[in-house]
Order: sequence, then C-alpha cells, then structure tokens
Amino acid sequence: MLIAQITDIHLGFDPGNPSEFNRKRLDQTLKRICDLEPQPDLLLATGDLTDKGDVDSYRRLKTALGACDYPVWPCMGNHDNRDSFAAHFPEIPTHDGFVQYVVDAAEQPLRLIVLDTLEPGRHGGAFCETRADWFKARLAEETEKPTVIVLHHPPIETGIDWMTADPEAGWIARLGEAMQGAPNVVGMIAGHIHRPIMTVWNGFQLSVCPSTAPQVALDLREIDPEKPDKRPMIIADAPAFALHYWNGRQLVTHWDDADDHVELARFDQTMQPLIRFLKAEREGEA
Repeated sequence: MLIAQITDIHLGFDPGNPSEFNRKRLDQTLKRICDLEPQPDLLLATGDLTDKGDVDSYRRLKTALGACDYPVWPCMGNHDNRDSFAAHFPEIPTHDGFVQYVVDAAEQPLRLIVLDTLEPGRHGGAFCETRADWFKARLAEETEKPTVIVLHHPPIETGIDWMTADPEAGWIARLGEAMQGAPNVVGMIAGHIHRPIMTVWNGFQLSVCPSTAPQVALDLREIDPEKPDKRPMIIADAPAFALHYWNGRQLVTHWDDADDHVELARFDQTMQPLIRFLKAEREGEA
C-alpha cells in the first residue's frame, strides 16, 4: 500500500489572489504526485489546509484536490476552521463536533485513524477527554489490523525552539494514555513543523512531513522572545511531500520535493550490469 501525504498548505495566505504563491506550490506538488508510478492508493492532507480558515480558501482547495484520481483524506490543523471546512467537505465524518474518523476499506491492508488536534486560538495541539475517549474506543474495536494514526500536531519536542511542543503537556499525556496497549499501531503521521522529521514517540514510529507552503529553517538554538537576533525562520525551499510505503511488515517513509531534479544517471545499457548484479544478489539471499 502506498500513502501520499501533503501538509501545511496554508491556502489563502494571500487573500483574493487567484494565483497566490501557496496555490502554485500546492499545484506543483499535486502534479508531481499525480505523475508518480505507481500511483498512491490515497492522499493524506494533514492540516493547516488554509491559512485563515475562510470558506473561499476551502472551495479553492477542493478544486485543487480534484486533480487526484484517488481518495483524499484531510485533517484539521491550527489554522483551520471546522465550520468553513464542512461547507466544502461535508463528506468527511465528524464526531462530537470534531473532525475525527476511521478509513478502513475491506481491501485496504492498513487501517487509518484520523485525529483532530485543533483548539481555536491556539497554535499548539489539543486533545480533550472527548476526543481521547472516541480514540480509545476506535482502537479497541480492532486490535489485529495494522493501524496508522494521522494527526496535524506531532506530540514531540522538536529542538526547534519556536516550533515545538511541551512533552509534558496535558494533551500529549492524554494521547499517550489512549494509545497504551495498542500493539497494532505501526506508525504515526503528522505535519505542522514544515520540516521532515523522523523519530520514535512512546515506542511508536512517528514521521513529520515537510510542507507544500514555505519551509521552516533548521535552527536548533534557543530563542529569546526579547532579543530578535535576525535568524532565518521561514525559507523558500521547494514544496515537498511524503510517500509512506507499507510493505506488509513496516511503514517506510520517503520524502521528496516537487522541483525538477538534475539527473546524473538513468537506467540505460550503461547501468544495466549494475541492476542485474543487484537483483541477482538480492534474489540469492532468499
């Protein structure tokens, strides 16, 4: 199974501009994904779908995502608005007012549980008792099928001082408590940080996808709110995406960007002996 992921689209950052920078970056990324062979089985859009949570930006997002010939499953980020989102995505399930749902087609080898970590007015994540109770019930329904947890906010201390979570926060504790005793969870997929990150949290593999919008600069120094030091914060690196490959044993994450790549080698007669050797070597290890 192949899962594509985009995140932190921030559509509508430039209101009223039909050719805004973030829309161009989104379209560029979707074209790269739609040109892939093989095609993904589905696409996750992991929050901050819009920048200001306005209805028109969700309308334009719906139009852009129409380029995909496979299901698209979104979740809420801190820049999103549930009511505005529902106006153009009424087919996405909600529970108790939260955009939380399960994707579990019979022929699908992985079960996906999509969580809502939005708290209006708050930049960081949130996960109240209502959401946690729903989550625990969904985990308890199926304890055998490999399961992936999808959310916007990664529950980790990232090292990027201004874009991180407090690992002792209450919402993180509730999320961790809900996931105790869930051995069939094979990975967690998140966004929010605008950078690629791979780590382990509470024993669970966690991957964070870079954004289609501009990226966050990699700077692990502490930051003093009272002393602007002119460090770079947002950089115009290429729009990016993730591919999560389930091989039946592990969830393997690849990241790529949507810019053109300079080819240094391609599979022609010059490279054929190497490919033959590598294939024969691997088959001989069986």
